[in-house]
Amino acid sequence: MHLFSPDLLHHLAHTYGLWLVFAVVLLECLGIPMPGETALVGAAIYAGTTHNIHIAAVIAVAAAAAIIGASCGYLIGRSIGFRLLVHYGRRIRLDERRLKVGEYLFRRHGGKIVFFGRFIALLRTYAALLAGANRMPLSRFMLMNAAGGIVWATVFGVGAYLFGHEAAHLGGRVSLALLVLVIAGVIAGIVFFRRHEDELIRRAELAIPGPLGE
Repeated sequence: MHLFSPDLLHHLAHTYGLWLVFAVVLLECLGIPMPGETALVGAAIYAGTTHNIHIAAVIAVAAAAAIIGASCGYLIGRSIGFRLLVHYGRRIRLDERRLKVGEYLFRRHGGKIVFFGRFIALLRTYAALLAGANRMPLSRFMLMNAAGGIVWATVFGVGAYLFGHEAAHLGGRVSLALLVLVIAGVIAGIVFFRRHEDELIRRAELAIPGPLGE
């Protein structure tokens, strides 16, 4: 049996119930690498095969944990993460001009990152921290955070409940494919940034004039 396999999560769901789902999903969305999707799928399969817990409860708990965890991650990123970037960013070539570009891009595209990041393991863990560190507007973050959490929990919860282990395997392949696309997108983004850095800096300075506040 593999660590954090669906069978193991199935067993843990029987032992610890919805508390396990809540804890694992919350920690993952807070910024700690955890198998949140596997916990949700395992609990949904358990609900579908045993009917000891209701699928609506599984979805509600997973969505609540995702929203609460990401909200805490956002606040940590906005306070501690932003200060760290301001004070130590130069060590990794993130001067104030580039930090402004990050904030500018999150103002324009942060909603998409937060919403669709729910369906990609790496982004599900760090999107909220990045949104906070780049000072994405709170109201926009909360809206997309709630929408993403509810849609993610519903899609994977209902899918696993109806189709069992087949949905778990398919979900894993889809997540892997999306991760590959994200990596390709990041590489393309780096190339684009290097070619258009001066223009992005100019736009960011117009949108966020003056020194970065803390």
